[in-house]
Amino acid sequence: MFGASGKSKPRQQGPAHTLISRQTEISGDVRFSGELIIEGTVRGNIFAEDESAALVRVAETGVVEGEICVPSAIINGLVRGDVHCAKHLELAAKAVVIGNVYYSLIEMVMGSEVNGSLMHIGRAQQDSKRLAGASGNVLSYDTGNETIVD
Repeated sequence: MFGASGKSKPRQQGPAHTLISRQTEISGDVRFSGELIIEGTVRGNIFAEDESAALVRVAETGVVEGEICVPSAIINGLVRGDVHCAKHLELAAKAVVIGNVYYSLIEMVMGSEVNGSLMHIGRAQQDSKRLAGASGNVLSYDTGNETIVD
């Protein structure tokens, strides 16, 4: 009807971009792929698959009140909750994180602020294994020189 050939155009395959604008407030968890840009407020957890190329950007005006679990993040706003980044995390000059940060690779610009612990993901996984062993289960792990059985 609208085209001479009558064929519909295929959708372009590429990363999806989602914007939560300054005047927008979302209450609830957000699961996404592609790029999520937060200029408004999200009251809930934000998730993306670790194996994906997903990226969350929290702009200077952005606020997240919940946990962020994504492969990559660039934060320049306020996050009240833990941040887990499997690949890359950048904390820009006006970033404020009130919670623990779990990272594989991190960049912190002068002026960024973390009110919590910084934990490398490899180290965090090792500590969680130790905690599991402390719950009464027998656990052994290798420290490099010796094997310890809890």
